[in-house]
Amino acid sequence: MKNFLLSFATWWNGQTLNTRFHTWRHGVKVGEDPQGNTYYQSKDGKRRWVIFNGEMQASRVPSDWHGWLHHTFAEPPTKAPLTHKPWEKPHMENPTGTAAAYAPAGSLMRAAPVQRRDYEAWQPE
Repeated sequence: MKNFLLSFATWWNGQTLNTRFHTWRHGVKVGEDPQGNTYYQSKDGKRRWVIFNGEMQASRVPSDWHGWLHHTFAEPPTKAPLTHKPWEKPHMENPTGTAAAYAPAGSLMRAAPVQRRDYEAWQPE
């Protein structure tokens, strides 16, 4: 009920009231991904969209569903699953701006920055 009430005033808390109505009227549910995002297509099959479960972040869409959304694959992953290689890592959203973001050696963003020994700071005389 809370999400339904938030859809009246905000767009970042899931689908808006207009999107909910459009999906109900014109959409056909195709499937869900492991994160709970729901995928739809229009009844004529020309338009495809995703309703996010939680925060709307494009990097939360797995590669197989991304390919289907952009018409790279004709069949959704529920009908024709994408074959994964054994060396592929599982999908994870973009960690930029979070504690899990990559910080190279010497970066101030690291918990314990590594002191460089090959650099000598310039001091004015």
